[in-house]
Amino acid sequence: MKLKVMTFNVRCDVKGDGINYFPNRQHRVLEAIREEAPDLIGFQEVTDYIRAFLKTNLSDEYTVVGCGRNQNYGGEACLIAFRKDVFDLIRFETRFLSTAPFVAGSTYGGSDQSHCPRTFAHAELIHKEMDHPIHFINTHLDHKGTVARLMGMTQILQRISELSGQFVLTGDMNVPPDSDCAKLPLAVKERKITDATAAVPFTFHAYGKREPFSKIDYIYTDGEPLDAYAVKDEPTDGVYISDHYPVCAWIELT
Repeated sequence: MKLKVMTFNVRCDVKGDGINYFPNRQHRVLEAIREEAPDLIGFQEVTDYIRAFLKTNLSDEYTVVGCGRNQNYGGEACLIAFRKDVFDLIRFETRFLSTAPFVAGSTYGGSDQSHCPRTFAHAELIHKEMDHPIHFINTHLDHKGTVARLMGMTQILQRISELSGQFVLTGDMNVPPDSDCAKLPLAVKERKITDATAAVPFTFHAYGKREPFSKIDYIYTDGEPLDAYAVKDEPTDGVYISDHYPVCAWIELT
């Protein structure tokens, strides 16, 4: 079974972005999704406004699930979207990257981590042409703390180790490929995990201002990676899709 997976940091709606304030580029976000038509999407930096926008405008083709990272489950979120004509949802959960993963708004604490709570979303899905489930996980690791990122990735991998069936993990990991955090999934001995986006050289461009560009967005899987690419983002009248390239990978699950 071949699946097209997208990881997409949509950049939260910050008025300071000027012409690239989300309401000015939201139509480009939808165009990119509809043109690529992925089976699975992991969204990062989804604020309350963006979450409502995506749920409303993708509702014909996708089920969009997830909650915010704050104590009231609002605020910035890691969302999961899956095609309605391809998958049914068995179960869904959001866990906080912390020592208390079921406590909303919790963090690891300490001076290493930023003030931002971090989460991962996990959907157990059944493909309508298969008789066993797959697991789709999406996250956004801390932008400040090296230790916090390592702890977050370790927590996610621990959760994966508890699951039966194949998985796909998407996310903005906030680290380059040569970092310990990015390499941690590849060192798991119990599963052969690969970076399906290993051939993608860069994913973050800061609205065309970041040179050299950086790769900080990933798609990991224990399936077979087939192809991957960053979606082109040439500005239209100065407006980009996001400050990250949407990244797509074709993956074969058995």
